[in-house]
Amino acid sequence: MILALLASTFRVSTPLLFAALGGLCSERAGVVNIALEGFMLIGAFGAAVGTVATHSPWTGSVIGLSASTALAALYGLFVIRLRSNQIVAGAAINMLALGLTPFLCKIFYDVTSSTPAIPANERLHLAPLYLVWLAVGLCWFGLRYTRLGLWISFAGEHPEALEAAGIRVNRIRWLGVLLSGALAGMGGASLSILLSSSFSRNMTAGRGFMALAALIFGKWRPVQTAFACLLFGASEAVQIRLQLQRVKIWGEEIPVQFIQILPYVVTIIALAGFVGRSNAPKALGIPFRKE
Repeated sequence: MILALLASTFRVSTPLLFAALGGLCSERAGVVNIALEGFMLIGAFGAAVGTVATHSPWTGSVIGLSASTALAALYGLFVIRLRSNQIVAGAAINMLALGLTPFLCKIFYDVTSSTPAIPANERLHLAPLYLVWLAVGLCWFGLRYTRLGLWISFAGEHPEALEAAGIRVNRIRWLGVLLSGALAGMGGASLSILLSSSFSRNMTAGRGFMALAALIFGKWRPVQTAFACLLFGASEAVQIRLQLQRVKIWGEEIPVQFIQILPYVVTIIALAGFVGRSNAPKALGIPFRKE
């Protein structure tokens, strides 16, 4: 029972962790990224479409990753190049992905609800679980011990000092945003061709925002963020198991809707209790203008 719950926790936390690491790359570089939900949704759609077309989950993952990176480039154009409000632009990206995926689904498959089912032998299995923890290690090592990691940190903390050292701040921020799109896209691919057998409309169901909450809960640090994702993943694994059983209180069965909100309640409690103690990068959300 416990081992099965642990295995389920690691599986369902994989998409969250990919997206949270993407958000970390962006926000440590100084760009607020509430567009993770949209990146994940486009990544999930692209991965499912690519897998259906090529019968290869890895090719499908690359297609999904590429689609989400392209959407991240659009986001970067508005928030870095044009200096738009990052919250508004991120919300617009999320709405674009929410409307674009069923529209493309209608064009490709003449339905708006889902893509065709993917056979079990054409789906990802354990590889993303190893890849995401490898990404955690690389992210931790890169931010702590490499020159690029130092540049990313300075782009979010002291961009003027980075520019004075001859490093173009906006280039580093572009890198952070594109990495966030790629990683969140891989999180979306994990949803559609690992945890599920197809893409379905709005299948992310707020996971991009949960990843952002995990990032804040983890204080913008890779290892702490990973444990926050495991916490949220555990709450989702528990609610999945509770739905399979008839849970009763005082002889009355709990409606399934109350069980389904468990991960979101845990997210709200975590943010309400810890967001005030987290110190965001000092230049987060502030467009950089070269003097």
